[in-house]
Amino acid sequence: MGEAVNEIYQKVKSKEKQKVLLQMANKEIFETPGYVETIEADFNNETGNIAFRAAFPNPKGILRHGETGNIMMPIHLKNAIIIPQKSTFDVLDKKYVYIVDANGVLRSNEITIAQEIPHFYILASGLKTTDKILLEGLGKVKSNEKIKFNFVSLEKELAGIKNIHAE
Repeated sequence: MGEAVNEIYQKVKSKEKQKVLLQMANKEIFETPGYVETIEADFNNETGNIAFRAAFPNPKGILRHGETGNIMMPIHLKNAIIIPQKSTFDVLDKKYVYIVDANGVLRSNEITIAQEIPHFYILASGLKTTDKILLEGLGKVKSNEKIKFNFVSLEKELAGIKNIHAE
């Protein structure tokens, strides 16, 4: 997430507005987006936190002083490969997926994670956009085993998960 913080810092410095959303305590998203106005130069290395201030238009007076919520910051990813976390397995300190070839034969493949969001990993390397991976049943199979499978698109998998935003 260091790149994201740096991007926000550069936008604030250049007076460009970084849009943020507010998830209120009742889990609803506030109707109008806000914008980061200031960001502190001090980064807390122990917690990984950096303080900033965002302003939200409040024409209906819904927001009140002292109330809590979560700030959500849209981060746009270009040419990203996103996979469900449940489709990965660990061997020692490395992450793997099973790739299913055209004949239905499994091959374990090491992947590198760039970012983690709830339920999903954004990959740095290890897969091509044309690769098919085993989504479920990882504990029941092994490499070089032939399987029968039903293909599920990422869009269908995304539709089954309600909250895919990072908090």
